[in-house]
Amino acid sequence: MAFLPRHGRGHRIPPSELNARANVDALKRVGVTDLVSLSAVGSLRDGLVPGTLVLVDQLIDRTRQRAGSFFGTGCVAHVGFAEPACARLGDALASAGAASGILLARRATCVVMEGPAFSTRAESRLHRQWGADLIGMTALPEARLAREAELCYALVAMVTDFDCWHQAHADVTVTDVLAVMAANAGRAGALLRAAAPRIADHPPRCPHGCDRALDGAIVTAPEARDPAVLARLDAVAGRVLGRA
Repeated sequence: MAFLPRHGRGHRIPPSELNARANVDALKRVGVTDLVSLSAVGSLRDGLVPGTLVLVDQLIDRTRQRAGSFFGTGCVAHVGFAEPACARLGDALASAGAASGILLARRATCVVMEGPAFSTRAESRLHRQWGADLIGMTALPEARLAREAELCYALVAMVTDFDCWHQAHADVTVTDVLAVMAANAGRAGALLRAAAPRIADHPPRCPHGCDRALDGAIVTAPEARDPAVLARLDAVAGRVLGRA
């Protein structure tokens, strides 16, 4: 197992400046095959109250400043991303939660915004009209990069607030977010401890194809690929580039 605090020790790095490519690449290089992401989010639904843990299965990307792919000029690839989360990994987490008495909500859509400021009230209401359930700042491009790196990915979102749409609750503040996170850190740790053996006991190949996401995804002809780009992709795409 490997643990990587995405914001750095002491929470030094804001969401827009996270080097998600470096984080996912590093995890791939140390042998990680399954990536469980923990993230604080705001709720856009009455039923998802602060303190709720949610297994997110869909994402809406509203980021605009972040490097979103390992690929680019010199080696172009297009991975399938219709299902951002691995259902097998989600099932393992849900099973671990049930066995540990930790309730997890499922089937949620999360909007990923740029930040670092929280939403305007108009944005919060718009996201609810879109049918989104949660809003956060860190799951993208992380989830997309995990897919490019052929890692199974699951997002465990911890609801900390009601954003700013709810008339019966105060608008979100950092103080409230940190208080809920501190109160629920123990549950998150217990969930991961219970999930670890279930995740480790996985089939040789992901039944949902996460570990083969690059099959047929690279469209640049072998003779046109930039050697410098290929060198950077040695961990992420070595499985397919090594046979090119």
